[in-house]
Amino acid sequence: MSADRIAGRTAVVTGAGNGLGLAIAARLSESGARVVLVGRSAVKLADAAARLSEESRVVVCDVADPESVSALAAELADEDVSILVNNAGIAGPVADLVDIEPDAWDEVFATNVRGVYLMSRALLPSMILRGAGDVINLASVSGKRPLARRTPYTASKMAVIGLTATLAWEVGPLGINVNSLSPGPVEGERMTRNFTRDAAATGSSPEQAREAFVSRAALHRMVTEAEVADAVAAMLHMPGLCGADIDLSAGMIAR
Repeated sequence: MSADRIAGRTAVVTGAGNGLGLAIAARLSESGARVVLVGRSAVKLADAAARLSEESRVVVCDVADPESVSALAAELADEDVSILVNNAGIAGPVADLVDIEPDAWDEVFATNVRGVYLMSRALLPSMILRGAGDVINLASVSGKRPLARRTPYTASKMAVIGLTATLAWEVGPLGINVNSLSPGPVEGERMTRNFTRDAAATGSSPEQAREAFVSRAALHRMVTEAEVADAVAAMLHMPGLCGADIDLSAGMIAR
């Protein structure tokens, strides 16, 4: 894959201290981008920056907090940010809707939706002035199919998809590509914990719980962090992609 649409550009990645955010940041760094890692933990961000192949910058920021995001924008005033990857998100409560407290609901939307809005609002003006840029929002296939006892998360991810589509129409004519990427379940510790929990609830083994889960995907597996990172890079190499939502789920049908 040619790196000519990534190399030399400055990319801001939120939730970059670990997991998908770190994988995406590393992939963009390997492609020659100057990466700004954003997250709430200075320690995690410093560790993440040390793992990147190229020079990077760290900014501690709570994407759900308007003042924190404004401070980030001011700190990055000397950077020509032309790529924004809104990856920061939280899973929220696992419970029936009637048992979810409003504060827990609001916390999910504050990070997963308001964070995308605030970061885009803060960094889009400079892209608009230059007449070029890319925004990629991390949604989820869970926003497009039932996921029992996870209403705040699924609703927030569908909101991200709607935000993406409308924002693309607003800034697309100004030269800015806005898209969302909807991964399916990602291989890793979180899913392993879920299988252990499901096994305990059903009287099966974690291996059986895993098999039952991946059997719903055409490829009979989950996706990996590296595949999600590669998908972000691929989307940046598609200049005609705007207003799209891309499923990356190993064939776990979302609709």
